Amino acid sequence: MKQAGLCLHEQTGAFLGGTGMEQILSIVVRNQPGVLMRVAGMFSRRGYNIDSLAVGTTQNPEFSRMTVTMEADEPTVVQVCKQLAKLVEVEKVKVLPPKSSATRSMVLVKVHAGVKRMELLQLAEVFRAHAVDVTGESLIFVATGDEGKLKAFVDIMRPYGISEMVQTGLVALERGDTALAVEESRFQWPMADDARTI
Repeated sequence: MKQAGLCLHEQTGAFLGGTGMEQILSIVVRNQPGVLMRVAGMFSRRGYNIDSLAVGTTQNPEFSRMTVTMEADEPTVVQVCKQLAKLVEVEKVKVLPPKSSATRSMVLVKVHAGVKRMELLQLAEVFRAHAVDVTGESLIFVATGDEGKLKAFVDIMRPYGISEMVQTGLVALERGDTALAVEESRFQWPMADDARTI
């Protein structure tokens, strides 16, 4: 019932040495209620820890793409791929090679500005961060980039007094012409109207 090539496992430098390193899993799933719970539940049941998770609709609204990061060695991440492939809602899984993938996260940081408003705005420019709210005595900045850049931005803001912050999970695409695309599901699914009558 499973199609060959469902788990697209790339041998990359991330696996050299056999020690646990950050792995980036790109998972294409059917866009329907309960899928996130089933995927996250698989990780939980097997004792795998998710470091970050981001989900969004793909260019085909029938499918969503999950980007999961986790610390794992090669045998563990291969086992994760095999377990994900058993979920009927999962269409494709790929371990993205870190050195040839474009990765981004986003952080929103609310900082107490006071009389140092201009100083904070100038610091934000260094990180190409933008002020998205200047209400009252606080500023809210948005910054995008890799984990190192966002950590450095947050660290530089801490002495001024961070009152709130939130960060998204990592999103990633492999560089070049390679595409993890799904045109149609590997299974026959009932139409929405038909499903309500079952």
